[in-house]
Amino acid sequence: MSGNTIGKLFKVTTCGESHGPMLAGIIDGVPPGFPLKTSDIQYELNRRRPGFSSFTSPRRESDVIEIFSGVFKGMTTGTSIGINIKNTDTRSQDYSSIKNIYRPNHADFTYDKKYGIRDYRGGGRASARETAIRVAAGAIAKQYLKIKFNIIIRGYLSQLGPIKCPFKSWKEVENNPFFCSNSEKIKPLSQYMKTLKKSGNSVGAKITIIAKNVPIGLGEPVFDRLNADIAHAIMSINAAKSIEIGDGIKVVEQTGDIHRDEILPNGFASNHSGGILGGISNGEKIIVQAAFKPTSSIRIPGKTIDKFGKETYIITKGRHDPCVGIRAVPIAEAMLAITLMDHVLRFRAQCG
Repeated sequence: MSGNTIGKLFKVTTCGESHGPMLAGIIDGVPPGFPLKTSDIQYELNRRRPGFSSFTSPRRESDVIEIFSGVFKGMTTGTSIGINIKNTDTRSQDYSSIKNIYRPNHADFTYDKKYGIRDYRGGGRASARETAIRVAAGAIAKQYLKIKFNIIIRGYLSQLGPIKCPFKSWKEVENNPFFCSNSEKIKPLSQYMKTLKKSGNSVGAKITIIAKNVPIGLGEPVFDRLNADIAHAIMSINAAKSIEIGDGIKVVEQTGDIHRDEILPNGFASNHSGGILGGISNGEKIIVQAAFKPTSSIRIPGKTIDKFGKETYIITKGRHDPCVGIRAVPIAEAMLAITLMDHVLRFRAQCG
């Protein structure tokens, strides 16, 4: 399997499966002499990890990060940074009943047809468990971008199922299990999720990620436009189904005089473009919205086939997120950070 690396100068390579012994990653391109501690990474992993909210998967992983290369006496050396996270709460027996059955809307069918073999334990490589390494790499990128450029990357839940959550306060985002910025929506969200869990069903969600203080000039047209690389990064996340930058799909109903961001002596009058023009950052906030599909592993019976083509029914048991979009916030933040980090280094190489 190829396709396990993202980036050109800041390169992140991951490996590992949901129920394997560990997840691991190699991060190339981090400049030398940069301060880095495991606690810098652990904070972000704690935001993503399962088992610490009744609204996410009950799988309890501590997600303790180990840095085994590329850092010496708390400073990066310029060599490859090697990291790993051990899996400590696997229950592979939960999946033995579906080892020959394809879960509808899951990667089971396509993985088996492409490779002729699949790891059915929690989805193997197709599991969202894989994103832990992305978050760890993103934490390194976040740290560098903040220290060197004061770039701040933050996200929040903007919609869960039918409940829209307009932005209110960044302080509220870390005070609830939904990454919701609006305290008035916590009770409706909790009630909705409790009902959903009892029914054995799942639901989709939308999140918003914002990067501020991004310098002008990031992005390399034509094929490596910043918006194109952001879309690539976000859409590589498990269950991501769409991405919008700036006004996104709303531009369909806008006219040119409304959508254009007029330029004034002290900056732009608006930011409909989401901080990117011609594939290059313009200094405004980069605004990204991403939609995530409902979890495919649910307890409601559904029609499917087995690996021999025989029609059957499936009920997925085990430990699953009823809404993967909730924990997608730190993951999407990480992927945006990885992309911006790569383009910062690329800008420095050509124009710095």
